[in-house]
Order: sequence, then C-alpha cells, then structure tokens
Amino acid sequence: MQTSANLDRCLTFINSQMRTGGKDEHSAQPRLAITFSRQTGCGAWEIAPRLARILEESGPKGDHAWTVFDRELVEKVLEDHNLPAKLAQYMPEDKVSYFSDAVQELLGLHPPSWDLVRKTTDTIMRLAAIGRVILIGRGANVVTGRLRHTLHVRLVGSLDVRIKRLMGRKGMDEKEARRTIEQSDRGRERYLKEYFRADLGDPLLYDLTVNTDRFTSDQSAELIAVAALQRLGWRKAG
Repeated sequence: MQTSANLDRCLTFINSQMRTGGKDEHSAQPRLAITFSRQTGCGAWEIAPRLARILEESGPKGDHAWTVFDRELVEKVLEDHNLPAKLAQYMPEDKVSYFSDAVQELLGLHPPSWDLVRKTTDTIMRLAAIGRVILIGRGANVVTGRLRHTLHVRLVGSLDVRIKRLMGRKGMDEKEARRTIEQSDRGRERYLKEYFRADLGDPLLYDLTVNTDRFTSDQSAELIAVAALQRLGWRKAG
C-alpha cells in the first residue's frame, strides 16, 4: 500500500537523521525543501512521490532519500514533542468548526489548537532545515517562507475535474465528492487564515502554480522537478 510505503520512507529518513545528527554528508549542496499547497482533489498524493523519485534520480545526491511528509507529518510532530498518538485525531488541517475546537479544549480533550499548531510549525522548520523533503499542506509554505532554498508550489484545478478524480480514487459518488472537496477546501482556508493570517489564494505565496486539469501527474512532477533543480542551480539529467 502506498501510504504504508511512504511511512516506511519517513521512518528511514528520521532514523538517518538520528544517526548523523541531522548533518548532510553532502552539505556543500543546498538543502532544498519543497512545499505543496493544494486544492482538494488535485492529485498531490500522486504528484509528490513522483517528484521525489525524479529528484532522487536526477538531482544532487544526499545522505537520505527525498521524502514526502503528508499525513506522516502529524506523526512526526507527535514524536518530536512526546505527545500521545491519540492527539492525531485533533490535528486535521481541514477542520471547519471553530465551535467543536473550543468545546473540546474547554473540556480538556486536547491541548489548545494554537499549541498544536506551534508544535507543527516547529517540526516543519526542522524538516525544511534538513532538506530533501516535500511538505504537503499545514501552511508549510508560509512557515518556511523566509528560508532560502525552498520552493513553494500550488496545485489547482477545476471543481468538476477534482470531483471526478476524487470519485475515482475513493469510490465516492458525485455528491459525496463535491461535499468533501468543498468542506476540505474551506477548512484549509480557515487553517491558514486563523493561524497564519494568510490568504490561501494569494499567488505571491507561491513560486509555481500548476493547473492539474492540463497536466498529468507525471507531467506535473516533471514541471516541478525542473523548477526545483533550477533553484538548486542544476539541470535535470537527460
């Protein structure tokens, strides 16, 4: 299963940093980190691993493989800060309801959301500093916006195409897919606005915007790889 395989890669990444103390043996090369911001259903789950593979094959070598952090980022946050695994359920990026958040905090069901976001931000900065990572969502583009050698990518697409993509991937009917997309996109907009005072749709937050209606996942990954390697001062092999 792809998610399980990516979790294995994340664990390998983390273990390699523990062995080396976070130092890259090829430190003469810039430590590029890439962030993905995406509309729901744009295919980030397909594009990111393809991009990692291209960069691994065509870019400068390092002491660990390019690694994608999506859902696995939550697990890394919990590990970094010695938090219980059950907190993962209270850390969705696309939660819509302020009220349920406030009630759960008041009842002591989880720490204040600001505290969880602060810890997530800390982990994002640590991973970006190590480099050779693709960080999906959670305001990573804003968090790392002032870091050198970062590339910020926005994936967009029409609602109809995104609905069809979600229907094909998750077996949803059209109504369910539409509702999922609309709720998730609203939640992500809220997350960035509430915690970072940023507008998800601000084009100046991104170095590159890819319309995934017009490019396949492979083509999108290739486009982003070219931009990433240029940022490093490299040209794609072949």
